Amino acid sequence: MRCVSQVKTIHEHTEIEVPMPVKNVVTWFDIPTADFDRAIKFYSDIMGEQVQVGEFMGQTLGVFKTDNRESVTGDIVPPGPNHKPSPDGTRIYLCCEGKLDQVISRVETAGGMVLHPRFAIGEAGWIAVIRDSEGNTVGLHSHS
Repeated sequence: MRCVSQVKTIHEHTEIEVPMPVKNVVTWFDIPTADFDRAIKFYSDIMGEQVQVGEFMGQTLGVFKTDNRESVTGDIVPPGPNHKPSPDGTRIYLCCEGKLDQVISRVETAGGMVLHPRFAIGEAGWIAVIRDSEGNTVGLHSHS
């Protein structure tokens, strides 16, 4: 299921309503690892579906499944000089539509930490924030 919602932004007393669905502003993401296999297991365990591991341009990657080509997806990348896990980097939010509570409940068993349990973000639904097995801070989102 694709994560889309009605977005309202208030800037200098002007409300702008963006109709949904919109083209994704993000097209791809990389999640850096210190231990690639541990990260693959962590994300497979918490999301409840296997992250697909394969080769792309000579590099082994773990790719998140997507419902269609228009959805944003990304990968888990092996350790490298340009890929360093960090709790302070850009935060991505993984789509957990209809299964947010189940995903949160698996985080600590899989080797992560729940930093902020599920909380409401208005009409946009619910989010939680976790630390993954590699030390990255990652968000989880669901409309319900």
